[in-house]
Amino acid sequence: MSRPRAPDADSRDTLIGGSGRWRNLGIAAGAVTSVLFAAFDLYQWAAAYAADHFHNDFTFYFAAARIGLAHGWSSIYDLNLQQAQLDAMGSGIKIAELARYISPPPVAWLAVPFTVLPYPVAYWAWSAVLVAALGLVWYFAAPDAGRARVVLLAAAVGWLPVIYGLQLAQPGLLVALGVAGSYALLRAGRPFWAGVALAALALKPQLAFLIPPALLVAGQRRAFVGSLIAVGLLAAASVLALGPDGVRSYFERLSFAAGVPVNRELTLTYLLGDAARPAQVFIASWTMLIAYRIRHRGLEWVYACALAGGILATPYVHLDDLAMLGLAAWLVLRARPPAWTWVYVLAGVLAVEGEPVWGPVPVIVAELGALLLLSAAALTHAPGRATRQLEPGRSPQPTTPR
Repeated sequence: MSRPRAPDADSRDTLIGGSGRWRNLGIAAGAVTSVLFAAFDLYQWAAAYAADHFHNDFTFYFAAARIGLAHGWSSIYDLNLQQAQLDAMGSGIKIAELARYISPPPVAWLAVPFTVLPYPVAYWAWSAVLVAALGLVWYFAAPDAGRARVVLLAAAVGWLPVIYGLQLAQPGLLVALGVAGSYALLRAGRPFWAGVALAALALKPQLAFLIPPALLVAGQRRAFVGSLIAVGLLAAASVLALGPDGVRSYFERLSFAAGVPVNRELTLTYLLGDAARPAQVFIASWTMLIAYRIRHRGLEWVYACALAGGILATPYVHLDDLAMLGLAAWLVLRARPPAWTWVYVLAGVLAVEGEPVWGPVPVIVAELGALLLLSAAALTHAPGRATRQLEPGRSPQPTTPR
């Protein structure tokens, strides 16, 4: 038996399609475009902060942390206390339907160390953590595409959901890091800690809530148990910290947010109205079937289908949350699918990038198309391709050619 030869840089570059001169031209064009978009987005981020230091979600995390420290964690959803803290910070913000703290308690806890800093320093320190998280997500999950891999990092910064999430200081990139770290740990043969890494879901559960059950049906039971323990402990700590009154206030805030139209514009509710809920339940169930069927192809496919199906199944999505689709795309491309997959990914990226212009429909269609393609991959076997059986606690190994 001969051992498989590790791909060199040139063979990795073929993952993006083409060869020779055309491939190099494509990489150069992608690099220039990505750098220009990234530079423009970073300028827009700086300009937005200069125009209004407090026009971001970190303001509310910072305020909730201060309220928790001063009045107890059961009070962080008290709108009167939130308004008083916003006034004390000099923000000029008035509590409104989209201007209030409604995140789970762990987000406020995470902001506690930053409250010892002046607000502007705290904002940029928090932002530095998010940028570092983006870099680690890229390191763990970006496809091994040779020279083009660096281009993918610039493209991520230049993509609207990512830069919008950074501008708002949303913790979505921390959730993405938890998912990417979980994937990397599972590949390294550390299933329990791969599950523990998913504790980051407690910050924004709707972004990746199907990952743990997808790991379970894919046979990664130790990873599932790790996630159950980690998320369960944070949930229990949240309930204890909030107490009955705090829990009641939290659910009231969530119920209110669920009725705000802008929170549902990027969900199936935009197309289906009241019929969206059963459709979302069906998609979540179907995603579990896909995860089971696709488990032989590799870890990347399991994580990707759980992310894509989860974004379609959740009743609450904002533009910055769509960064999770970028992570799903990176994982699929890392699995070395057919070259045309890059074309579909590019089309999806453009659909999301232009959402402020042409609205949610192309985005939702792209998501449904991705789920259909993942379903086709799960229900069929690519001819000539060896599949990889996933065993609990073991990372996939390359098939030795005969």
